[in-house]
Amino acid sequence: MPTVSVYNMQGQSVGTIELSDAVFGVEVNAHAVHEVVVAQLANRRQGTQSALTRTEVSGGGKKPWRQKGTGRARQGSTRSPQWRHGGVVFAPKPRDYRITVNKKVRRLAMKSALTDKVLNSSFIVVDTLEMAAPKTREMAAILKNLGADKKTLVVTETVNSDVVRASGNIPTVKTTEVGTLNVYDIVNADKAIVTRQAVAQIEEVYA
Repeated sequence: MPTVSVYNMQGQSVGTIELSDAVFGVEVNAHAVHEVVVAQLANRRQGTQSALTRTEVSGGGKKPWRQKGTGRARQGSTRSPQWRHGGVVFAPKPRDYRITVNKKVRRLAMKSALTDKVLNSSFIVVDTLEMAAPKTREMAAILKNLGADKKTLVVTETVNSDVVRASGNIPTVKTTEVGTLNVYDIVNADKAIVTRQAVAQIEEVYA
């Protein structure tokens, strides 16, 4: 079983915790992680972009000039793509970018992402995250104490409004709870700060 230190908000080690091999000790499957991340990013796309083709642009019914004798190139319509106000070649149309991923692959990707964080010493467990007031400077001090000065993902067991508000003005910090934890956020972060209770919930869900 992987064993990691548990820290308090001052950055001091207050013990250790054994992580489940079934969640934090699997063989990292990079292909599964890549597949899930691609699907997540694709599913975020609205797919509402749209432009008009030459058949949908109004006007252009009259031939601009006669076919021969003018010395200019032959033209059939002022709504051809080469004209100003003309239609768009292969115009984008509303479409669904959704990609479905097998449930087993999603679970494997989540375990692989978590295991990778543990292997790279980027998985920081804290005993608790409780602040006297939801102040940005307090959250910044906690991050500094824990050595999380780059992209950081903060995972709590449930929605912690104080943590969310205190982190809102720090552009490198993203907060989430166990129920909304996803592979992309884990991979995109340099460090993951997870509460002890959140770790127990993650093991309960994915073990």
